[in-house]
Amino acid sequence: MSETPPNTLQYRFDGPEDAPVLILGPSLGTTWHMWDRQVPELAQQWRIFRFDLPGHGGSPAHPAGSVGDLAERLLATLDALGVQRFGYAGCALGGAVGVQLALRHPERVASLALIAASPRFGTADEFRQRGVIVRTNGLDPIARTSPDRWFTSGFAATQPAITEWAVQMVRTTDPGCYIAACEALASFDVRAELGMVGVPTLVLVGSDDQVTGPAEARTLVAGIPDSRLAVVPGASHLVPVEQPAAVTDLLVRHFSTAWQPAYEHSTGQTAVPGVSLRPLHVSPQTAPIAEIAPAPVVAPPQVMGRPDPYDAGLKVRREVLGDAHVDRALAQADDFSGDFQELITRYAWGEVWDRPGLDRRSRSCVTLTALVAGGHLDELAFHTRAALRNGLTPDEIKEVLLQAAVYCGVPAANSAFRVAQQVIREETTPSE
Repeated sequence: MSETPPNTLQYRFDGPEDAPVLILGPSLGTTWHMWDRQVPELAQQWRIFRFDLPGHGGSPAHPAGSVGDLAERLLATLDALGVQRFGYAGCALGGAVGVQLALRHPERVASLALIAASPRFGTADEFRQRGVIVRTNGLDPIARTSPDRWFTSGFAATQPAITEWAVQMVRTTDPGCYIAACEALASFDVRAELGMVGVPTLVLVGSDDQVTGPAEARTLVAGIPDSRLAVVPGASHLVPVEQPAAVTDLLVRHFSTAWQPAYEHSTGQTAVPGVSLRPLHVSPQTAPIAEIAPAPVVAPPQVMGRPDPYDAGLKVRREVLGDAHVDRALAQADDFSGDFQELITRYAWGEVWDRPGLDRRSRSCVTLTALVAGGHLDELAFHTRAALRNGLTPDEIKEVLLQAAVYCGVPAANSAFRVAQQVIREETTPSE
């Protein structure tokens, strides 16, 4: 069997070959098997297309560093198969891919279901921190705690086989691809664009989801013009696994009422975008569906001439140092120090760190060495954190400091080792 090309995804089909295609997208750390309980019923009406994320399941390890990259790989896979228009249901990261498709390729998406999804998943710091832990300790700490994030405690206690299956799914994922997916979630933020999602959308969430719970689901519904909310009681983050019957029922009803694939197939025309869904009848296990008015769409400002590097610098500064550090620095700025904060954002981060000549790993090596030479230990601490975020391992940071000891002096390196060691312990110790 030939390997899946880097620009496509591993996939499988279930259901009649002549039926309209319904795509099921997986969450981070899972495989297409998370949808096993939904397939038998859904495949009676639709041609079910499932895919594995890069490095997940049996998928080759070709990392994708953004949700947009994952969406384009999915489209390349579908193009090769001749699939032009489809319904899409995705869980968590799979839901982010669905939103990206609806925003960037609305002509391809007929109807959408977002499960355990959010327009922004937590904070960028959280996901980059998770990447640091995986790079240092491997996936075992993440795998062991995955049932706590994915399932209610009662379900995990009474379903040990499923719980162990979940742990093994994460444990067998390629670490590099997992880290890249964390980076993709860290940079994903479509809050300002939700009003441009123009397809009928079901937003489905477990009532006990502590990762992307009902609050995030309501944000999606408030922003997407033609959307409905369904809350499934007694379920956490991986709701299709924990409450399969309720999820299957909701998906069948949504895609049956919000999509007219037979009309499209017979006439060659697509349904009119933005047409309101008919009332969606849900099972007694789910909360009522709510209809929310669309959010306003704000046009981006036009920039004339050479772009101001401030915005690019602020983006890089946040990605490298973390939102919490940057927010704290900007919040502490006043009339005296505000101009300095603007200067370093615009020139250090926008003009230098954003240059293409060196990657961020290399820039971190240079920065650590310069800070050791100058004895700037406070800055060394947060740039050690930045180096971990930029992909340096603790062993590589150690080598940088050893090299610095030769050229910058043993006393300077001694102080640097003490600071860096403390930061590395804090950043790479998994939370229980």
